[in-house]
Amino acid sequence: MTITVRPSALKRRRQQLRDMPAATGRGLDDRLQLASPGLRTLLNKVFPDHWSFLLGEIALWSFVMLLLTGTFLALFFDPSMEEVTYNGSYTALSGVEMSRAYESTLTLSFDVRGGLLIRQMHHWSALLFLAAIVVHFLRIFFTGAYRKPREINYLIGVAMFWLAFLLGFTGYTLPDDALSGSGLRIAHAIILSIPVLGTWTASALFDGDFPGTAIMPRVFILHVFLLPLALLGLITAHLLIMFKQMHTQWPGAGRSNRNVVGERFFPRYISKQTSFLLIVFGVIAALGGLFQINPVWLFGPYKAAVVSVATQPDWYVLFLEGSTRLFPSWEIRFPLFGEHFTIPTLFWPGVVLPGILTTLVVAYPFYEARKLKDKQIHNLLQRPRDVPVRTGLGAMGVTFWLVLTLSGANDVIASTFDISLNATTWAGRIGAVVLPPLAYWVTHRVCLGLQQHDRQVLSHGVETGILRRRPDGGFMEVHQPLGPTDPHGHGELEYTGAPVPKKMNRLGALAPATRGFLAPVERPSTPPTEPPTPNGYEGTEVAGTDQSR
Repeated sequence: MTITVRPSALKRRRQQLRDMPAATGRGLDDRLQLASPGLRTLLNKVFPDHWSFLLGEIALWSFVMLLLTGTFLALFFDPSMEEVTYNGSYTALSGVEMSRAYESTLTLSFDVRGGLLIRQMHHWSALLFLAAIVVHFLRIFFTGAYRKPREINYLIGVAMFWLAFLLGFTGYTLPDDALSGSGLRIAHAIILSIPVLGTWTASALFDGDFPGTAIMPRVFILHVFLLPLALLGLITAHLLIMFKQMHTQWPGAGRSNRNVVGERFFPRYISKQTSFLLIVFGVIAALGGLFQINPVWLFGPYKAAVVSVATQPDWYVLFLEGSTRLFPSWEIRFPLFGEHFTIPTLFWPGVVLPGILTTLVVAYPFYEARKLKDKQIHNLLQRPRDVPVRTGLGAMGVTFWLVLTLSGANDVIASTFDISLNATTWAGRIGAVVLPPLAYWVTHRVCLGLQQHDRQVLSHGVETGILRRRPDGGFMEVHQPLGPTDPHGHGELEYTGAPVPKKMNRLGALAPATRGFLAPVERPSTPPTEPPTPNGYEGTEVAGTDQSR
């Protein structure tokens, strides 16, 4: 039997297939109003293209990985503090008394297919998430991206760090191994050090004395429900505000406070972010599969009388560990209402110091705006060299944090290099006082030197490497002016905040040639050619490719 398809039917079927995307789009728009002006504005939003803006995306995609891997782990983890005898696959701990939480962690690591990989990916995601937040915050601070109108997003970012800090600490506590139990004991001591309220708070959290049987289920609820929900809400608010406001960008040709030069959200930017998402996932998977982290089976279950040598928390807690080790053993005793009260030593480095640091970080943008009487809206970033005082203060804070972080491992340093533990403690105390002001002075001078170098290039031009002999026999280097010059040969260009070219191969183009993945793209970026769009943003041609509306 032969079936003959008429040409008209075949042509009609091809026409239907060709019109299917448009018909599908019209159908969805009829039902969901997808072509609304708000959605058009969203899809046309322009994002500048610079590597430093990817730091926030690393934090975002790490958080997504945290949610995915954490959901898997929650299906197998039991937060009970009930005492059991281990008889699982890890024979080194056979017959050892432990909590149900620690036993379920071992079962998850050795008996659940892929459990150890997912658990290590979850831990690496947490470390990368906190690291990305910290580096992203430093980029915000040093470039002045917290200025009006972004003060609210700045405060949200600070709150996100502390929520992520608590999220990491609670997750670190859940396995109930010897290492995490020691950290929980220190947290209990810090709570107890709070005057008046400390004993009541600790008793309420632990339902009595430490450790009790109620704390682990409560930490589990905090870790898997309350803290992620609060953090997800802050991230959502952070992104919504960012989309509502104009994106910051670096100064340059065609860029101003009223436009954004870059790539539209759809399709180029979203396709790039999808690729970046897969890269972050791949890096975390490689870390989880190739590099061991937090081997709880080596630490054993938590016992109050057992603390291993070189017990160290995750990197983001080390600065608090260092502050408690460096602070002198000072206690304050005073009478009040006929009773005698004591403020323990741990209260100052464990509660007061984080409070002071957080207050300074939160208050600085408002202090700077008030001091400079700055009420303008800023959408252009500042190079750190152009604001030496702020850059010096930032270097001062980073140095202080590094000293505390290194001091959190002073016992390991003393053991490794065979030096006195007291010597490392006093070195940390002296360094915490001396090094931050020194870092401020050095950074301030470096910024002034870089500013002077930029002014010299603008005035005299770029060094060409060509030597010319003067009539008196001396030699001078020929400079290529960057613009018009006065009768004395000095340039008349003003510094606009954009990088000043320092080499001859940077002249003749608005920016260096775009670098490809495997081979360089020789064509340089072209200046903006499109008129401003109705929503106030501006598109541009990127790497010679027309970015149409």
